[in-house]
Amino acid sequence: MVERARLEEVLGLSCALCAPEEIIWMKAYIMERERFDGADVAHLIQSCAERLDWLHLVRRFESYWRVLLAHLVLFGFVYPSERNRIPSSVMSDLLQRAQEELSSTPDDRVCRGTLLSRAQYLSDVQERGYRDARLHARSHINAADIAHWTAAIGRAE
Repeated sequence: MVERARLEEVLGLSCALCAPEEIIWMKAYIMERERFDGADVAHLIQSCAERLDWLHLVRRFESYWRVLLAHLVLFGFVYPSERNRIPSSVMSDLLQRAQEELSSTPDDRVCRGTLLSRAQYLSDVQERGYRDARLHARSHINAADIAHWTAAIGRAE
């Protein structure tokens, strides 16, 4: 994220600004009941689609590419006259991945909803027998962190 920042002048000061691809990646995962950053994602795409490094953005989502696809589909809904600003190669690639998944179902009962909301999928991991995707090494979070975030749910509302 820091490596992709670019220097710009803001209020007379030289500042490192986060690349829009990184902001999209961060905001794409915020889907709480009380906060959904999908409008921010859509506005970023709407304001700078032609300047985005789409290959980097797709790579950034890695195996969670469905989250990006969901936001791109929503962008086309929100801005139907702008949907052609998303490169057709990106949409084709992501839709092809989804098409290829139709014939297979993973054996692993994991709930990735916990990556999107700290509260809304707790019953899936606490009562329904799904494994919490936050405990995967890629998420860089541990059980103590999860307990801390979960305990703070009532205080945040």
